[in-house]
Amino acid sequence: MDNMSLPKTALLIIDMQQGLFFADAPPFNREQVLNNINLLIANAREVGAPIWAVRHTGPEGSPIAAGTANWQLIESLAINPQLDNIFDKTKPSCFYQTGLAEALTHEGISELVIVGVKTQYCIDTTCRIAAELGWQVVLAADAHTCMDTAQLSAEAIIAHHNATLQGAFVRLAKSADIEFH
Repeated sequence: MDNMSLPKTALLIIDMQQGLFFADAPPFNREQVLNNINLLIANAREVGAPIWAVRHTGPEGSPIAAGTANWQLIESLAINPQLDNIFDKTKPSCFYQTGLAEALTHEGISELVIVGVKTQYCIDTTCRIAAELGWQVVLAADAHTCMDTAQLSAEAIIAHHNATLQGAFVRLAKSADIEFH
């Protein structure tokens, strides 16, 4: 397959923020997830694939309100504000009133690699909507996470969403196996 027939791929990093990643109840396997996301950032940057990072913005007075320390992207995330696209959202969907769909279309992106926090909310919603809008979606199985809930462990939530989303909405892949074009 030549490069002309390969999909143009972008990386979408969801809600890797101080208040979510370093919460009192830390996300499952968070250091490995961070390492995998940084690997994907390096791989995307190596071939010039675009990188988008999104922050969830809560209402004024909330723990992740715009401008608060908890709202900031984590410092150890290898995002470069001069090279990468950083934007904000207020809903679980990265597409709702953000301009992301238009930006991806403008860049000619046909495949979107999705990673970040929280599996059962923003990861799930964005994967489903991206697929419905026509993008090929790759979910990095080892680069999204969440916290335990009263009903389910984070590990079970992640496994369930990987199984549920695979096929109908995403192609599931390990971070080390994902290629950017």
